[in-house]
Amino acid sequence: MSPTAKPHEIVERALELSTADGCVVIADEESSANLRWAGNALTTNGVTRGRTLTVIATVDGKEGTASGVVSRSAVTADDLEPLVRAAEAAARSAGSAEDAQPLVTGGPASPDFTDAPAETSSAVFADFAPALGEAFALARAGGRELYGFANHELTSSYVGTSTGLRLRHDQPSGTLELNAKSPDRTRSAWAGRATRDFKDVDPGALDEELARRLAWAERRVELPAGRYETLLPPTAVADLLIYQLWSSAARDAAEGRTVFSKPGGGTRVGERVAELPLTLRSDPNEPGLESAPFVIAHASGDDASVFDNGLPLTPTEWIREGELARLTTTRHSAGLTGMPVAPAIDNLVLDGGSDRSLDEMVAATERGLLLTCLWYIREVDPATLLLTGLTRDGVYLVENGEVVGEVNNFRFNESPVDLLSRASEAGRTEKTLPREWGDWFTRAAMPALRVPDFNMSSVSQGV
Repeated sequence: MSPTAKPHEIVERALELSTADGCVVIADEESSANLRWAGNALTTNGVTRGRTLTVIATVDGKEGTASGVVSRSAVTADDLEPLVRAAEAAARSAGSAEDAQPLVTGGPASPDFTDAPAETSSAVFADFAPALGEAFALARAGGRELYGFANHELTSSYVGTSTGLRLRHDQPSGTLELNAKSPDRTRSAWAGRATRDFKDVDPGALDEELARRLAWAERRVELPAGRYETLLPPTAVADLLIYQLWSSAARDAAEGRTVFSKPGGGTRVGERVAELPLTLRSDPNEPGLESAPFVIAHASGDDASVFDNGLPLTPTEWIREGELARLTTTRHSAGLTGMPVAPAIDNLVLDGGSDRSLDEMVAATERGLLLTCLWYIREVDPATLLLTGLTRDGVYLVENGEVVGEVNNFRFNESPVDLLSRASEAGRTEKTLPREWGDWFTRAAMPALRVPDFNMSSVSQGV
C-alpha cells in the first residue's frame, strides 16, 4: 500500500488484514485553519492536517463477544498491520463486552466513499478576514480593543466494517469568539458564533453589540447573592442543556442514578418536565446544524457503543411539548430498559414556540438580570443534576425595560431540568455557540429563557 494511500484504501486494507470475527475501521482525516488577534490586530494564523485511525476488533467466545479498540494518529502503511493486531490482542485479552451486539449490516455505501477527504484552508476566511479588519478600525475609533480567535475544522470520517458497511461523512465546524475590552481593561464583553463556513458571520455586527455592552458597563452596581429574575441568552441555555443531554442515558436513569430516574423504579419518560411547550430535539439533517447521519463511535460508554457503528440516525425529540419523550440509548441499553433505540446525535435544538427577540424580552422586564454567558460549569449532584458555575463577561441590571448598568459576577447553583420546569418565557430560537462546551459541541440552536428565580448562590470576583 502506498504511503500516501487514500483513507478508503487504508480502511479496506485494515479490514483485509483482520483475522478477528468482526472488525470496524474508522479513518478520520482532519484539517483546520485558524486566525488569532489581540489589541485590534491579527497575531497568528495557521493550518494543520492530521489522520487518526481507529480499529475495533470483535472476537466471539463461549461467554460472549469481546471487543478491543485501538486508535493511533499519523498512521503509515507500515503501522497498519501492528495496529490491527493490537486491536485483536486487546479483544482476545478482554472479557465479554456487556454491550455486544451483531455489527450493523445493510444500507448502501456512501457514493463518495472512495473520494479524497475534504479539506479546509485559510481560504475559508476570504470574506471574514477583511470584515474583521474593518471591525478593528471601528473598534479603534471607538476606544475598544478586540481580542479573539476564529477556528474552522473539517473532518472526513470513513467507516468500514466486516459486515460490508462503507460510509463517509464530512463535518465542518467553525467557531468565532470575540472579546471587547476597554483600554483600562476594567470592562469586558464577549460574543461567540458557530458556523459551518464563516459566510454567515458578521464581525462588524458583533463589535457593535459588544460596544453596546461596554457602554452598559460604564455604570457599576454591586448586588448581593440571591434569587433574581434572570434572562439567560441562547449561549447559556445551550451550555446547560448540552450537559443535560450528556446526562440523559436511559440505563443510568433506569438504574436509579440520575435526575431522570423515577422514585421507586423506572424512568420519568412521559412526565411533564416544563410548564412551557418546550421541545428539545436533535436531527442530523437540521438546516445549518447538519451532523453525521449514522453512529460514529470510537469507544463504548453510557450513551455509545462501538457495536452500533454505522447505525442510521433519525430525528429524535428528547422533550416534546414539555414532556420527557426519550432518553439516549444504544441497542444494548434499549434492550435492557425496554425503550426505543435512540443514540446521541451531534446537534441540539430547543424550540419554545416564540419569535420574541432577547431585546424584546429585556424591554418586558421590570427588574432582573441579563447574563452574557456561563463558564466553569461542574456537576454537584447527579441525582438532581445540580450544576454550579460562574457568570462571565457581563451581568447587567435591567430596570423598567432598560439596561441600567453592569453588576458583579456570581456563582450559580441550578439544575437545567429544574430550570426548564420554572422557565416562564422562551424567546426566538437561534443558532448559538455554547461557551463552556464549544470545544466539544458546536451545533446548537436555542432561545433565550426567562427564569423568575435563578439562584445566584454567591458573589464572584471573576470576570
